[in-house]
Amino acid sequence: MADCASRTSGVLALHRSSRIVIVGAGPVGLTLAVLLHRAGATPVVLEAGSAIAEELRASTFHPPTLDMLDTIGVARPLIAQGLVTPEWQIRLHETGDRAVFDLSVLREDTAFPHRLQCEQQRLSHLLLALLPAGTVRFDAPVTMVVQDADGAVLTLEGDETVSADYVIGCDGARSKVRHAMELDFPGDTYPETTILATTTFPLHEHLPHLSNVNYVWTSHPAFSGTFSLLRVPGRWRASLYPAPGESVEEALEAAAVERKLQAIHPKPTPYDVPDLRPYRIHQRIVADYRKGRLLLAGDAAHLNSPSGGMGMNGGIQDAFELAATLLPVLRAEAEEGLLDRYTRRRRPVAEREIIAQADRNRARMRETDPARRRAMLTDMQALCADPVRLREHLLRTSMITGLREAARVE
Repeated sequence: MADCASRTSGVLALHRSSRIVIVGAGPVGLTLAVLLHRAGATPVVLEAGSAIAEELRASTFHPPTLDMLDTIGVARPLIAQGLVTPEWQIRLHETGDRAVFDLSVLREDTAFPHRLQCEQQRLSHLLLALLPAGTVRFDAPVTMVVQDADGAVLTLEGDETVSADYVIGCDGARSKVRHAMELDFPGDTYPETTILATTTFPLHEHLPHLSNVNYVWTSHPAFSGTFSLLRVPGRWRASLYPAPGESVEEALEAAAVERKLQAIHPKPTPYDVPDLRPYRIHQRIVADYRKGRLLLAGDAAHLNSPSGGMGMNGGIQDAFELAATLLPVLRAEAEEGLLDRYTRRRRPVAEREIIAQADRNRARMRETDPARRRAMLTDMQALCADPVRLREHLLRTSMITGLREAARVE
């Protein structure tokens, strides 16, 4: 999984000074900027916001992502700020029965046989510190992108223009770069709304055998059959859903959130809930990650259910592959057509290994029939007890298999 990383390390003599503009200063855009900067390029990052986004977003890092980040020196500082999570689980809330997925079986496959629970903005701050002053321009929203055979021109609010040889859209689901590429973003939006709530209450001290990552079935009437609990430093993140017959507006009321948290663990005093927000889940993907001098990475190219924590990881892995593909072109060691390999390698991974897998994860946790839940849990417990089968399963769900398959694509 370090193949992409190794091809982007070291300072390289570029054939000519190419201006690379990256739109979006999230973890994907900043990872790409660091990779290009370290190879001798001078990327410019344009970010619409006034600073690194601090709101609740992704919080799970998978082993191969940590392997990649280690090549640019940020994995270990990131680990120091997060929670090492050697196992994750699927459990029945009422009984506590669980299937425990022990990531130590991957110790021969990765230097980091664990997940890391850490908010994505912590990575963004580490990456920003590696870039020269002026590389990232905040308060620079892009309103339009126009390209021709030789490059592209970006228009910012206030009608300022910026020219570029290549533009990389790391600007999320409403990507201006994707819009300029005139690409459809086909897919589906799931019918349910997820309500993300955080609490500082130490659930791990009260719910037996809780992991830092838990996907939970429940029959409690306050829920629609499932919830998840993910721990990050200092707080728990609970993904909740409106109960049957409950509107999204009703589910967001303080009393409804309290009712659900009390159903997870009853206690005599109310829960503190410092963060609360609803969001819809999409699964979408573009047909091509490149059109001329414009390219896409991360959520600008693909969206998936957060079940399994693969979205941000897939975007960071996009950045490593794109850097490894773009740099030979900038050095005139390869024709521009090599950039098409980026789509050939990364799109199938997103479609088969990220979107489809996340969809299966979501469907499993939406199961409400008690007999089917019990059968599924029994099957998963048997898998977890078999080191060979468990390793094969975790290679795929930890995103290692997809990276290995992609590396073989020419």
